[in-house]
Amino acid sequence: MISLAYSPCPNDTFLFYHLIRNASYPVKEELYDVENLNEFAFQGKFPVTKLSFAAYFQIIDKYILLETGSALGRGCGPLLIRKKNSKTDLTNYKKLYIPGMLTTANLLLSLYTNGKHNPSALRYDEIIPKVMSEEDSLGVIIHEERFTYKGRGMEKVVDLGEWWEESTGYPIPLGAIAIRRDIPKDEALKFQTNLRQSLSAAYAEPKEMMDYIRTNSQNKEDAVIKSHINLYVNEFTKNLGKEGHEAVEYLLKRAIEAGFIKKPTPLPLFLGES
Repeated sequence: MISLAYSPCPNDTFLFYHLIRNASYPVKEELYDVENLNEFAFQGKFPVTKLSFAAYFQIIDKYILLETGSALGRGCGPLLIRKKNSKTDLTNYKKLYIPGMLTTANLLLSLYTNGKHNPSALRYDEIIPKVMSEEDSLGVIIHEERFTYKGRGMEKVVDLGEWWEESTGYPIPLGAIAIRRDIPKDEALKFQTNLRQSLSAAYAEPKEMMDYIRTNSQNKEDAVIKSHINLYVNEFTKNLGKEGHEAVEYLLKRAIEAGFIKKPTPLPLFLGES
């Protein structure tokens, strides 16, 4: 039985729902916030894990990316936000909150500001309340928060994903599913096949899993949950493909050039299909 870890966010619970109920392929799952997953990945704790691409780039020696399961796309990047009608921006803020130092959100912010930001890390769902409670604060939000921030008295300063897409032409790699390199390749490929089948089944029977998804989601509104899934689960989730590979490789290149990470040991990034 293989152990795996993923987040309680709707795109992950949508992806894994049928896999964890597959009697012919037993697995043991644990759910954690994305920054906890990143920290566990540094320890190599789980054979299979969800993690941020920014974290993955620092532990390439431990894990290899699956072709299936990534959150990578267009129009889905992190947002830098502030209180509505505020004049706070990156030149005059007092506090800047991010959803974790190891997140792709922090990497994108670092690239956008040329490393000249001074962030504080909070769990992603604590950022909006914190910004709301303070004066002259900014926050970088991810996940379902991008669907609710306007109704909670916030406004966008910059869409970091949009900036990335317009400046590079690539979709933005956010998070991935990776498997430890000590897992035999035939086992890794078998897991990847079962994960892809789980995703196909989710599209075929979305209603039966909504209770599970809703139970784990921070936001319980069906409209927000469905918007989240529709945005973060896409063709790249089914298969990264050539464009997905190029986007990941380019983000890695930029992270190295910016000094966000050290140049990793040259190893294959992607599991492949055979």
